[in-house]
Amino acid sequence: MTLTMTIPDSLAASIGSAVDEVHRRFIEGYAVQAYRSGTFSTAEIRELLGHASRWETEDFLAAHGAWPDPSASEVMEDLNNLRALGAA
Repeated sequence: MTLTMTIPDSLAASIGSAVDEVHRRFIEGYAVQAYRSGTFSTAEIRELLGHASRWETEDFLAAHGAWPDPSASEVMEDLNNLRALGAA
């Protein structure tokens, strides 16, 4: 898919002068929002951004504050696993 955007010249300068830089900033911003909203999974973000590994995608999401908080059940599971390790 190819998208065309019109950005006012007065704002374009603050975004960046290189077309590739502007494109990358917009696609990364979209990726972060798509992940936060649940539209894309980490695998889809990896494909969208062309990351070489899952870890690169996780680092990208963490750097943009988009890494999900654990659910209550995940926290409880971790707690139970730690308790089981302490009892062993």
